[in-house]
Amino acid sequence: MNVLIIGAAGFVGSYLIQHLKDDLHWTVIATKMPQETIEIPDIDIYDLDILDKSGISQLLQAVHPDAIIHLAAQSSVALSWKNPDLTIDVNIKGSIHVLDSVRELDYQPRILLIGSGEEYGHILPSESPLNENNPVRPGNIYAVTKTCQNMIGKIYATAYHMDIMSVRAFNHIGPNQAPIFVVSDFCKQVAEIEAEKKAPVIYVGNLSSSRDFLDVRDVVRAYALLLQHGISGETYNVGSGHAIKIETILKKILSHANTSIQIKKDPAKFRPVDIPIIEADTTKLRQCTGWTPMFSIDDTIEDVLNYWRTFCNSHFP
Repeated sequence: MNVLIIGAAGFVGSYLIQHLKDDLHWTVIATKMPQETIEIPDIDIYDLDILDKSGISQLLQAVHPDAIIHLAAQSSVALSWKNPDLTIDVNIKGSIHVLDSVRELDYQPRILLIGSGEEYGHILPSESPLNENNPVRPGNIYAVTKTCQNMIGKIYATAYHMDIMSVRAFNHIGPNQAPIFVVSDFCKQVAEIEAEKKAPVIYVGNLSSSRDFLDVRDVVRAYALLLQHGISGETYNVGSGHAIKIETILKKILSHANTSIQIKKDPAKFRPVDIPIIEADTTKLRQCTGWTPMFSIDDTIEDVLNYWRTFCNSHFP
């Protein structure tokens, strides 16, 4: 299969490229922003700004993909509060540019739109775990944009008979994730403390929220299986199926630390609105594809912490 990954320079993109290329032996075409880099051999890489519709159209005509995975997004909830304009432009206008460019082709590649579990938003206690038919009540700017992307994808699938599927991906974690995300943030702080590059204090935000965390390596396996077996017009949850408190995550990370560490709250790490629990029902994904997770939360935490230890050792000799 010839797969185009739009927005492949980020955290998920590198894992997705490796899985499609090395494990499935598919042909991979990847896009990135001009200032970004992708250092993976044996793939074709193009610069692409999804706010430039003509550039998308030209690329599609040139590479003629069998399938498209649309990863390009402003994916930080925290940043969406600080920069809503950018989040709306990239996540809504950019997605429309992609879909409209595909609509104008003389054939129909499969499209996988990547959304978020944040779309469900304000969840009633009786609604957890969340299935795909649950009402969406987005509670932050990022979630609103991803909800809009999902709705637009369904409209294009119906109105133009396009082969479009969407996922609602819950919190994914793993080595090399940016420290603006909570697990990577905690692990980076612990590694810096162990390397004696900062005081033995870890700064945290709200620890009472519960989130559904899934290893990025399990996430990309789900995406590939959906390209093969997913049903057009449908939305699929991608998550572990189990919510865990941020406080529990922190305790697990600290249990691996080789020094004593204090915990202090940092007001800057708190969000204006924080949803108490987000947990996926992944029955639909499992029944459609046969997918099951391969990595436990403890395995992933250890891998992320060791990644940051290696990073600190190489950058702070």
